[in-house]
Amino acid sequence: MDAWIASYLALFLIVFLVNLTPAFAPPTWSIIVLYGLHTELDLAGVVLAAASASALGRTLLALAFRYLGDRIPQRMRDNLCAAREAFHENRRNGLIAVAVFFVSPLPSAQLFEAAGLAGFRLLPLVTAHFIGRLFTYSFYSYTAHELKESSFGEVIMDNLTSPISLGLQVAT
Repeated sequence: MDAWIASYLALFLIVFLVNLTPAFAPPTWSIIVLYGLHTELDLAGVVLAAASASALGRTLLALAFRYLGDRIPQRMRDNLCAAREAFHENRRNGLIAVAVFFVSPLPSAQLFEAAGLAGFRLLPLVTAHFIGRLFTYSFYSYTAHELKESSFGEVIMDNLTSPISLGLQVAT
């Protein structure tokens, strides 16, 4: 297997596992930036691999939470059912939900967990998530590529990989 194929597969797997995690995972953008600083992979390939892996991971996360719905209190299930009906019955509300998944500054794990628990139709939400990630991951990938070409990239890498920096990250 070529080294670049292995690199894309590794990126896909890392991003998939991070997006399958319900909480306490590093943000995907940080993985994209590290890949941009450490590899010579094509920017479009990085963005497509990461966005696809993110969408697949979040879909499986939502499906897993859908099956947890029976284990939550009845009052919460009633609220989730009411939310689902409000979004499915009113097209405007459904469009708002899709827009939230497209541009939300909120962590997407919690959005997909809630969508799974509420039983939302996932295809529109996953599609919006994927398209939104194409835009944001393009920005991060391009920025990392440009930083790599400058001496500022070296400064960032030195700070990201220093024992003090790693210790602070773990502590926070």
